Amino acid sequence: MTDRSSREFDIIVYGATGFTGRLVAEYLAKQYGAGGDAPKWAMAGRSEEKLAAVRDEIGAPADTPFVTADANDPASLADMVQRTKAVVTTVGPYQLYGNDLVAACAEHGTDYCDLSGEPAWMRQKIDALEDTAKQSGARIVFSTGFDSIPFDLGVYKLQQECKERFGQPAPRIKGRVRAMQGTFSGGTAASLKATMAAAAKDPKVIGYLTDPFSLAGGFAGPDQPKGNKPEYDEALQSWAAPFIMAPINTKNVHRTNALLGHPYGEDFRYDEMMLTGPGEQGEAIANHLATTDMMGGDDAPKPGEGPSKDERENGFYDIMFIAEMNDGATATYGVKGDKDPGYGSTSKMIAETAMCLVRDVTESDGGIYTPAALLGDKLVARLEANAGLSFAVEG
Repeated sequence: MTDRSSREFDIIVYGATGFTGRLVAEYLAKQYGAGGDAPKWAMAGRSEEKLAAVRDEIGAPADTPFVTADANDPASLADMVQRTKAVVTTVGPYQLYGNDLVAACAEHGTDYCDLSGEPAWMRQKIDALEDTAKQSGARIVFSTGFDSIPFDLGVYKLQQECKERFGQPAPRIKGRVRAMQGTFSGGTAASLKATMAAAAKDPKVIGYLTDPFSLAGGFAGPDQPKGNKPEYDEALQSWAAPFIMAPINTKNVHRTNALLGHPYGEDFRYDEMMLTGPGEQGEAIANHLATTDMMGGDDAPKPGEGPSKDERENGFYDIMFIAEMNDGATATYGVKGDKDPGYGSTSKMIAETAMCLVRDVTESDGGIYTPAALLGDKLVARLEANAGLSFAVEG
């Protein structure tokens, strides 16, 4: 177990000159400021000159420390992670630029959180690094942005409600995006492209992508609802379309269930879709979404690009979770965010994940986790207090 008590920093934001990384740095500067109880944090990237320019642009304190490190220089990454308790990395696709960093964190007992929506890469890292992280005490937390925090924590909280209300977990939960304004990030689009390229080279990758339990540590549960074509939901009186983030979110939800010893049950079934409304119009929208490249095709933002401040500020999302018990009883839960999902809200979520790691769960064991499995109610409290998310029982 690595002793991190004397390390120079609490948090290093790696990739602080990128689009999302600078939003994370700006959030930490504005939300936590300087002085007494403020975390000791630093901005990291390849160029000190660029870091200084970003620091000035976002209004961070003039004495904000810089750390230079390069994804192509493993020694610089190892030096960086040994100076901090936790690393926030926004430098993706992680399968291209994240291997040496997560390995260094696992080896040196440094907490790590990222925005990975790359399930095949995550599975490979779990297989390769979980034992190392357990020995060093590093807590590795993947998918700490829009994929998959609202969904992972939404299911976690609704199952708590079901156990309290019905005395047992729900065997079936439906995640339904009711409304969403905003774009997916350029990093998400690039990750999808890199994943498809990896799948073309390695047939195992396809298996990881198609198996809903590929992150669940060898557990194989029941057949899952596919959610891959438009359908009409009688209970909700609405058409529903496939949701592009479902393939990663559902795997993380099943991993949470496995890591916590199956509090959702071993027969748990879960899927995610987007609600498009009733009638012919709802059906037409669902069919359009099912046949449209939601990443924007060639017009998708590139890594390092993103929406304007106004677009981020005016974005939002609203997700409903419906628990269905075997006797027909139901319970509903809502998770909402106050900024666009891919950038504004995601940057706040990953920053609060890092704060939760260094402030709230300091005694937990090393390993590779999901947000709900390690941080659970403590992260919910942070997100509600600071990051513009709300979590609420609705019915």
